[in-house]
Parts: sequence; structure tokens; C-alpha cells
Amino acid sequence: MPEDCTTVDTAAELTRALGRGVRTVRIVGTVSGLAGLTLPPGAALTGGVLEFDSGGITLTRDNELRDITVHAPVADVAIGNDHTVADFGVLVLHNVITRGQVLLEAADAVRGGHVDIDGLTVAAADTRARQVLSSGYGVRAQQGAITVWNRQDDPSIVLTARLRGLAAGSAAEPVRGSGIMVGALRSDGGGGRMLVSALSTGEIFSDGGIAVGTPDLISGGVFVLGGAQVGTVVNAGPVITYGANDMVLDNWGTVLRWIAQEPVTSFGASGIGFVNFGDIDDLQVRAPIVTHGTGARGFNLYAGSVGEARFADITTYGDGAVGFQVTRKMGRLSISGDLRTHGGRALSLVEGAQTELEAVALSIKPGGGIDAVDIGGELTSEGVGIAAVEIAGALGRLQVAGGISALGAGADAVHVLPGERFDLGDTEVHARHGKPLSYTAIG
Repeated sequence: MPEDCTTVDTAAELTRALGRGVRTVRIVGTVSGLAGLTLPPGAALTGGVLEFDSGGITLTRDNELRDITVHAPVADVAIGNDHTVADFGVLVLHNVITRGQVLLEAADAVRGGHVDIDGLTVAAADTRARQVLSSGYGVRAQQGAITVWNRQDDPSIVLTARLRGLAAGSAAEPVRGSGIMVGALRSDGGGGRMLVSALSTGEIFSDGGIAVGTPDLISGGVFVLGGAQVGTVVNAGPVITYGANDMVLDNWGTVLRWIAQEPVTSFGASGIGFVNFGDIDDLQVRAPIVTHGTGARGFNLYAGSVGEARFADITTYGDGAVGFQVTRKMGRLSISGDLRTHGGRALSLVEGAQTELEAVALSIKPGGGIDAVDIGGELTSEGVGIAAVEIAGALGRLQVAGGISALGAGADAVHVLPGERFDLGDTEVHARHGKPLSYTAIG
């Protein structure tokens, strides 16, 4: 009969224990000089620190890692899974810290399994050299420091997961590539599926290192890919991205409820605070969205649907940085604080193309619509010639307690496509150097 448990403090002892079938190996101190380690089915590692000169831990089936630190080269996979098993059973990671990527996936022979994570921090990782990327909407997406996904084309292949307490990077050392990535390889939902009961994140700091102006490559701080069906996403810590084309929160999948409890911040060009191409029933961003880069919008609904969306504040500072923009119809939008933009015109990445945008605070494009908008603070634009609001789609009611103001030279407050109708209620509208309301062509 295999031993139930043993304690080791050297690489040789660890290898011997796993070789003789010990179920649980407790590691004392730091075990270094490792060059890849495969856990047999059913094996568990707990405690201590494992230091790899190359490679990392490969999980096979029904493995558990608990209260353990794994250090691998940052460009390597610190924790991955064996692609030759048909079903990896239940893979458990509880209170784990790594340097190097955590990559758990259905690929090659793998056709099923469940991932249970409760407390996982990737202190550093660099996924920019990965060749397998999810693609959709004119772009490819860099893998995450933590990536749990289904790469199979067969829609009958389903992975399941419960993912809690995921964190990546730090302000001093952001992860390179995306932060958290969950879903499937195919954005159209036609391949394998990923069913996630819950996804919760702590602090996320990421920088994709993408050159400014690149039209077809993005990353995300927290990225739900196509093929994913998620019950609840909770961002319990701040999510911050630093590079060009680094989306902070990005959804291509189906999410019942998404709650961001802490600030959502981007510093790079075309770094959108929240971009949605999938379906979200209930979106709550309870802390400010702030973007600083050129073309870095606050929120975009370009495809899919949003039922109801509630925000604290949305502020953008860059040229071409729209505050809130929709090209699809959605339900009620409420912002308890302000919706503000400070920039003018500039290029921004839009569905795989660099497109000139104006930093309009609220933009409803042709084909878009919002049932009702309620803003508790002010709605303002400050750019030269930049309207605070443009309405070229359906809008039921627009109520802004602090008023609508266009502060830039030559800027009208509200641009409306001729023929569109909406209700301003008792909202005060001001244009410091232009017209309060202008019916005009809107692209």
C-alpha cells in the first residue's frame, strides 16, 4: 500500500517519495535545483518552496497543491497539466504562490476536468512569447499569468471551474501579458466550453508590452473569453494595466453578474476600462474607472448585450478617450458620480483597426441604444470642439443631476442625429463656447 504522507527537504527525497507512490508529500524549507516535476495521479504537495531552474510542476489527475510556493523562470509555466490524460479529474490549488505562469487547459487528449482554486498569486510571469492565442473581433489576446481555458474545437468538451482569490503582479513588477484569462480558445463559442461557477480576483497589475499603434494584439487585466459561462465575477482588488492595448476588464463570454469593488485603472494607449463583446446580465462597477492614455475609453459595448449597468465614476484623460460608448442596445445605465472626459481627437484601437475617435463623454452610435441613463453627478467634456453627449441611436431618458456641460472651445453640449428623440427631463445643459443642443450628422 502507498504511504499516506511523508516529509522531505531535498530534491532527491521529493523524487523518491513521488516514485514510491506517497499520496501527500510535505515539503520543509526550500527545495532547489529542480528541472521539471510531474505529479502522479492522486498525489498532493503541501508546504515549503520549490525552486525550478527550468520548467515547473505538471499535474496529471486529481492532484492538489496547498500552502506552497513555486518559483520558476518567469517565462516558463510554473504549474501546468499533462495533455496526454483524457480527464484530469479535480485539480486543486489552495494558497499557492508562483513565479511563472499557471496554465491549466483542455488540449490534445484532455477532454474534461474540474479546476478548484482558492488563493493563487502569480507574483511574476511573462507570457508574451506564447504562440497559442485566443482571437476574435479583429484581434488576438495574450495569454494570462493565470490562464484556465478550453482549447478544444469539439463543443461537447466541457471544463468546469471554481476560481477564487486570484491575484497577479504588483505595482513594482506587473505581469507581462494578460493578468487573468478564463474561457475557450474560440471567441465565437463554437468550440469547447468553460463553465465557471465563480471567479474572484484580488490585486491585478499587468503590462502587455504591446507597441503603440498595433492593430491586432491586446491583453487584459481580467479577461473572460468566448466559450465561457460564468456565474459571478468579483474583482475584490484593484485592477491596473500599464501598456498599450491593455484592456483592464474585458468580456467575450457570458456572465450573469460582474461586480468590480475596487478601482479600475489604465495608463496605456487604447487601454479600455471595461470592454464588452459578450453578454452580461448585471454589471456593477462600484469604484472609479479612470483611464489616462490616448484612445483609452472608459466603457464600450461593441457586441453582445448588457442588461443593467451601474457605475461609481468614469473619467478619461486622453485624446480620443470616449467616456461611455455603445454600438448595441442595452438596458438601464446609472452612474452615481460623474462621467467626465478631458481630451480631444486621436486614434484608438477599435475592433482591430486604428480609428479616429473624439473624447465624447456619452456616445450612442448608430445601432446602439440605452433604455435610460441616470447620472448623480456631472456629465462633462473638456476637449476643443468635443461634445459632451452624442446621440445617434435610441435613448429613452437622460437625467443628469449635476447637468451636462461642454467646456471646450467650439464645443456643443449635445449632438443629436436628426430624427432621434429622447427625454432630458429637468437636466440643465450648458455649452461654454457652443450650442446647448445641436441636430447634426453623427458617424
